[in-house]
Order: sequence, then structure tokens, then C-alpha cells
Amino acid sequence: MTLDTRTEILNEAEFLIRTRGYSAFSYADLADRVAITKASVHYYFPTKEDLIVVLVREYVERFLSSLADIKRIYERPSERLRAYAQGFVEGFDKGMLPLCAALSAERSALPEVMGQSIKYFFQIHLDWLTEVLEEGAADHALRENISPAQTALLLLSSLEGGSLVGWALERNASVMEAFEEVMRTIEKGALVQPERRAARRSD
Repeated sequence: MTLDTRTEILNEAEFLIRTRGYSAFSYADLADRVAITKASVHYYFPTKEDLIVVLVREYVERFLSSLADIKRIYERPSERLRAYAQGFVEGFDKGMLPLCAALSAERSALPEVMGQSIKYFFQIHLDWLTEVLEEGAADHALRENISPAQTALLLLSSLEGGSLVGWALERNASVMEAFEEVMRTIEKGALVQPERRAARRSD
């Protein structure tokens, strides 16, 4: 399917932000990648501030839809959490940092209006994770003694940080390693000692 020019511009701008950073690309770069003139980029987005505001707004809309899909498709909380985490891996495999991380790293270079948008974006992650964890603990699918809000922050931090470490090391596995370590602490039965597992197999 052929994308319309506006969508192509937004897609390429997202890629450049997540690979170079907001301040490191120009409308000339966008024009080259979309194969249009700079004037055409300005036609759709008169300023770079206009571009980033629209890009983040539409990205958040897609992200919310994706989170809703995860809840619809997966029933178990651990499956939902891993499906959520897979989004970070897919971005990394395309050579991109998480948009949250890329934007927050350059917050001082972004238009002032974007400050609240970045906070809101992170809060969406945390609220969704907290809700999944609360439901999992209430249903006894996860350990009941977890702190959902703190664990949500830990899971998000592990994925954002794991992406940055993986980026530096050029190592895909780094994205999920810390996340899976956290998952082992909240999943029921995950902390059973090896010797106990062996004893159970022999019974």
C-alpha cells in the first residue's frame, strides 16, 4: 500500500528522532528521505515544532490502541507484560531507541510545549503496567505482595535502560535481560530453588 506524503514524513521523522535525535535532523534530511522538496515538508508541517507535536500525538494514539489490543488478545498478566515488552525489542531490531527515551534525552532541545506531552507519554506506560500488575495480583496470577506502582516503574526502567545498554553494546539480548529478571521476582513459582524442582520431578 502506498503511503500518503504526510504519513511518510511522520514515519521518517520518527525514525530520525529514534536514531539520530530530534536536534540532529533537518527538513532537508526529511525531504531527501521522502524524495520531496523542503517546501513540501513545510506545506504539511510549517515548523519543526508543529511536526513533533503531531508526531507524538499520533504515536500516542497508536500506542494506546496497541495496549488495548494486548489486553484483548492476551488473558494472563505475564503474557500481557511480555507482549508489551516485545514492542521495545521490535523497535530495537529496526535500529531505533524507544521514542520515550529519545525524547526525554533531548528534553532541553524540544519545544517547551512538549514537556507535558513527554510526562503524559511516560505516565501512559506506568498506568497501564500498574493496572496489569494490580489485576494479576488480585487474581493470584502474580505474587500478591508486589507493589504494582513500584514494579511498574521497575519494569519500564528495565526496558528503557535495557534498550540503551543494548544500543551501546549492539546486543539485542540486553533489551530483555533486566525485564526478565524482574518478571522472575513477580511470577508465581518462578523463585523455586533448582534442587526443589528436581525433588518434585523425582516424586
